[in-house]
Amino acid sequence: MRTLLIVEDNAEIRKQLKWGLSKEYTLLFADSSKAAVKLAEKHKPPVVTLDLGLPPDEEGVTEGFCCLEEISRVSPRTKVIVITGRDEKQNALQAVLSGAYDYYPKPIDLGVLKVILERAFYLYELEEENARLQEQSAGAGELAGMFGQSPAMLEVFSTIRKVASVDVPVLILGESGTGKEMVAHALHAHSPRKSGPFISINCGAIPETLLESELFGHEKGSFTGAHALMRGKVEQAEGGTLFLDEIAEMSPALQVKLLRFLQDNIVQRVGGRADIPVDVRVIAATNVEIDEAIQKGNFRDDLYYRISVVSINLPPLRNRGEDILLLANLFLHKYAGEYNKKVRSISIAALRELKSYEWPGNVRELENRFKRAVVMAESAIIDPKSLGFDVSDTLERKTAIESCLNGTNYNLEGLSLKEARDQIERDLVLLSLERENGNVSKAANILGVTRPTLYDLMKKHNLIIAEQKNTP
Repeated sequence: MRTLLIVEDNAEIRKQLKWGLSKEYTLLFADSSKAAVKLAEKHKPPVVTLDLGLPPDEEGVTEGFCCLEEISRVSPRTKVIVITGRDEKQNALQAVLSGAYDYYPKPIDLGVLKVILERAFYLYELEEENARLQEQSAGAGELAGMFGQSPAMLEVFSTIRKVASVDVPVLILGESGTGKEMVAHALHAHSPRKSGPFISINCGAIPETLLESELFGHEKGSFTGAHALMRGKVEQAEGGTLFLDEIAEMSPALQVKLLRFLQDNIVQRVGGRADIPVDVRVIAATNVEIDEAIQKGNFRDDLYYRISVVSINLPPLRNRGEDILLLANLFLHKYAGEYNKKVRSISIAALRELKSYEWPGNVRELENRFKRAVVMAESAIIDPKSLGFDVSDTLERKTAIESCLNGTNYNLEGLSLKEARDQIERDLVLLSLERENGNVSKAANILGVTRPTLYDLMKKHNLIIAEQKNTP
């Protein structure tokens, strides 16, 4: 059974809690701050209930706050629920700001307290699982600061390890914010060129008129403002790695010059005629659909074949399952330590939002949201609002989904969890589409997913509905 430490100096309340909770939990009791800290240090209980009025300050809260601080120190992951009098709301709020998970006013209603305890244990167990996954990631699924245990990310890590030591061009594909530059750094760091320079250039952030000079350099006097010779990024990467980010943004004319460099390993500076031999490994990345860009004539197919000897596809965050919670906890603790904030955990409501959100900005968006939440935190627990989620939108979406399911009867007897989930998912998609007369955009909005995700769900469940447009 799960262990619960009850810190309470009142014998009658201890007796009441023992009678009401002993069937669900292994109970530990302490009637003083000193005894509580000893038990917390020894047993590391997942959850503690703490009465702030402890001896020798039974009428005050000084000893209780000292106990809270010490339990947080000796067992940082423990969820402390503060028990207070009804007129002590200010103290309860201060306790939450000081690191308590929650508070509950006396007199104690065992039914309500059990609900709070279950939530606390659930959150503790979720964080423990995430910590375990994080430790596994550090040992086997971590590269150059990237973490993940989802099958898609483990495949990415495996590919990186295989190709890093082989001196061939690599093309990294993935949505914005998925970590393409981190993959490039990992390839460089695990290659024989790791002692050489890693030179990065964003082909989409530099005007076309300047990009050629940035890449290949220029001779003195080659154009107005060229007051001195400049070595380009390609030359600067000699003996190391050149990372061409957003390569699909490069103009067709410049693609031709890049192709010549990749074929012959020589460059000519702007305004120069001398062939300059270079020895670099090229890694490129793009967030566009490269096949589509080739079909439209925006990207040369011969250049594509040259730079994509090996391709690495980074999955969007929404497809990485429990990696979302793993990364959330990682960013929480990273920035809590960096900014010296007493932020310790994520609320259940926030965890629910993290898992249901589509993450259009991927890992970069997740990190930025947690960075802001930690900086702006006013309590020890991150809630949906501090992460920038609009709770009202969530409630509206929930109401809309419930209205879709209204009148739908489920007989899930004999079904596995996956089969039951698939049946409910199919009905949600179908009913949402029917409610909106086949309008995919509106149905996706009801379900809180993107249009591409909804199309994937329709394909998964073989749902073919003609999208109808409203006529005047």
